[in-house]
Amino acid sequence: MVSDTSASDTAASASKSSDSNGSGSVDPDSTDPDSTDPDSTDPDSTDSPSVSTEEISNVLLVTIDSLRADAIGPYDDDRHSPVLSELAADGTVFDQSFATGNWTPFSFPSILASEPVFARNGDIGVKGSRTLASVLSEAGVATGGFNAANGFLTSHWGYPEGFDEFEPFVTSVGSSRYSRYLAAHPTVEAWIQLVTSPFRRLGSKIRGDSDDRPFLDASRMFDVEDAATDFVEDADDPFFLWVHYMDTHTPYVPAPRYIREVSDGLVGTHRMLHAHTRTSLGWEVGERTLRELRTLYQATVRQVDASVGRLLDTLEAAGIADETAIVVAGDHGEEFQEHGHLAHYPKLYDELIRVPLIVNVPGEDGGRRVSEHVGLDAIPPTVADLLDVESPPEWRGESLAPTVSGEESPDQDPVVSVTVRGEEVTDQPIPRSLSDGDLLVSVRDDEWTYIENADTGETELYHRPSDPTQQEDRSADPSDEALAVVERFAPIAADHVAELRDRQADAVAAGDTEEGDDGEVDEDLEARLEALGYR
Repeated sequence: MVSDTSASDTAASASKSSDSNGSGSVDPDSTDPDSTDPDSTDPDSTDSPSVSTEEISNVLLVTIDSLRADAIGPYDDDRHSPVLSELAADGTVFDQSFATGNWTPFSFPSILASEPVFARNGDIGVKGSRTLASVLSEAGVATGGFNAANGFLTSHWGYPEGFDEFEPFVTSVGSSRYSRYLAAHPTVEAWIQLVTSPFRRLGSKIRGDSDDRPFLDASRMFDVEDAATDFVEDADDPFFLWVHYMDTHTPYVPAPRYIREVSDGLVGTHRMLHAHTRTSLGWEVGERTLRELRTLYQATVRQVDASVGRLLDTLEAAGIADETAIVVAGDHGEEFQEHGHLAHYPKLYDELIRVPLIVNVPGEDGGRRVSEHVGLDAIPPTVADLLDVESPPEWRGESLAPTVSGEESPDQDPVVSVTVRGEEVTDQPIPRSLSDGDLLVSVRDDEWTYIENADTGETELYHRPSDPTQQEDRSADPSDEALAVVERFAPIAADHVAELRDRQADAVAAGDTEEGDDGEVDEDLEARLEALGYR
């Protein structure tokens, strides 16, 4: 159901102006949450633009790595994210938005090409796809894309296609052995933060600066922010700008001020030191360590929130804020031991699949919340619709612009998500093809989550309203209602698996696979992936 709510639903945070200069009220960090799910892979979504977008000249798409829905104020009142909360209060919040995979390379084909991962040739990436940037560029829209050094969003996997300006910032892990070492060893960086923090804080006060920079900007937040600012200042209308933040990805190394801002202590770096030391040494993660990791995570969320505020200030200064639509989404979530692990290993539960999705369109009524489930493959047709560009027939998602304008509810086909799992859940690197392990598929509607291992035949079934953390598998002893759900969802999963495997077989026959093509990853890219924890 699409509903209008008062601003009080999302105004539990400070205003955008207080955020963008780094100030704002301090909300205590609370324990973590649970949620709901879905995702979608619907074939024909090719209608021409459906809403009046005469006053929208530009779209800013902000994607935030590893951002679970309940990490920000619009989805949890205890969270401190004033900028995103204000965007939500003035825009539309999709309460049940779902990623198509648990990892960046499994999710981004839907975000930037409106297609499932592996849908073309059984490999990750968007090479050969009709990407959002390509479609917009062909329509005369200026396009810029800036990725904060996520190695899976690079030219190796086709992501610059269609962008007039594209910078992945990957090699800037640093040319020096020292920089590379620090990026891959957060415990060492935490020690350096601890030792240098008093001096940095004193220096900031003397200079009159805010203490908002991490010691080592390994996340490349400021590089992305500066590049995006330059693009806005130089671009002519219309434009599409995509920025991807990595601060919320492990390891969580926020600037100390943001740790203090989301916690109840005057100092925060010791939390980073203690948590990273225990996890890097493989020691047991108890309640204290888990609480500290959550605090660090929330601090990185606040750090990104402040950066988004500065981007919005740039739009305001350029005089185009009232003609620029903003779309904010997480690419996947993050686990804090809800199912036994940290980070984002190959699973399809809500903590990894449910993500925020906020669409803020100037001129549309704010405070709207949408309860129906949507998949991230809706982003490309929505952006195209807002810019009055027709979506190509191969895109799977449906535009959400009519929902944002209050004209109609989103399509309600079940949402499909996938992952690939090796022999061990914690195996690395991230699988890069269907051949790298068992294929797991989830299918969701408003109430149920069905998960199937397509290689072993094992299934799981969860009723989310009564079991929001998805702990009680109802496939073991199913009721008549549960059996009916399985009978509905199992064919959807089977069709999805068949499509992916058919594409893989076609690609192998044609010799069009990553292994048979340009499969080797260069040294700089491999170093960045290793720094993120992927061998």
